[in-house]
Amino acid sequence: MSLPLITEMRVRALIVPLAQPLKTASGTVQAAPMLLLDVQTDAGVCGHAYIFTYTPLVLGAVKQLATDLNLLLEGQPLDPLGLTNSLRSRFMLIGTYGLVDMVLAGIDMAVWDAHAKFLQLPLVRALGGSVGSGTAADGIPAYASFGMDGMADAVKHVAAAVERGFKAIKIKIGYPTLQEDIAVVRAAIKATEGAARLMVDYNQSLDVAEAMVRCPALDDEGLLWIEEPTRYDDNCGHAQIAAAIKTPLQLGENLWGPRQVAESLRMKASDYMMPDLMKIGGVSGWMQTVGLCAANNVRVSNHFFQEISVHLLRVTPTAHYIEYFQMADPILVDPLQVRNGNAIVRDSPGNGIQWKEEAVERYTL
Repeated sequence: MSLPLITEMRVRALIVPLAQPLKTASGTVQAAPMLLLDVQTDAGVCGHAYIFTYTPLVLGAVKQLATDLNLLLEGQPLDPLGLTNSLRSRFMLIGTYGLVDMVLAGIDMAVWDAHAKFLQLPLVRALGGSVGSGTAADGIPAYASFGMDGMADAVKHVAAAVERGFKAIKIKIGYPTLQEDIAVVRAAIKATEGAARLMVDYNQSLDVAEAMVRCPALDDEGLLWIEEPTRYDDNCGHAQIAAAIKTPLQLGENLWGPRQVAESLRMKASDYMMPDLMKIGGVSGWMQTVGLCAANNVRVSNHFFQEISVHLLRVTPTAHYIEYFQMADPILVDPLQVRNGNAIVRDSPGNGIQWKEEAVERYTL
């Protein structure tokens, strides 16, 4: 069977409103600047994906880069691994970390979606896995993800998540003092009423010395993990912190590609790993990365991109949690479903992303 050929990639830039600003100790995201990628083939199937640029300041540059890369896609076979390797080879001399990696990952995600649709399989089955029974009991454990919203809102959000059936919840901390961090954590844990576990995220806001004070002080709170206390690229610092605390350390969302994950694992900088599809290299990069994690017996969760990540966690040997954050929901026909705290993998062809075109038009720049 011959492979379809890619005919074009449509690129659209938009800013999608968040239900509420995502506040972190390192800054606030007011809305989601996103790039939508639609890879069309001569077989009539179209692959969809999006990337998230965090700040509108680079959205135009990312759109132009994706538009330019479209010239390299036209006429290429619908071969996800081969195409990804070919595109990356074009950047051997300058490297890809940063905006280039983001666009290449988005293309990889969209091409894998088209590939799965051509096979008339959900992405998880195209990767050799199964959707399971389709029931909540057979889904991926999900955690509700919130920002650094102060004690009152933290309690409100946690209580609402418990009411919805979540068994795990993450809040962001990094308040001016350790005492404030502890007070918010304890209030949030109390709000779970024993029905859910809590994780916390520092968003790289501490230096190593401060992290060595704050993280051990949280050890007796029963947290599921402490996330990114210091700079993502400080493997030595994180290894020092990880060795000093009892609570598992969680890193990975800002690591670029499998090689950076391999170095983090080698340095024992983290107990868990949470790749971000846009930074890890899309579906292709994820599959390489989770093999490394499985070989090191490290549990894997995702960061953002929940629609595709739910498929990938089904084929991840050491799958842990899926992060539930409704960033793209306003522009999706059928957003990810969570039942009784578990994310459901659908049995429809592809990755499940279908644009709600009237909403896309409303938010397009």
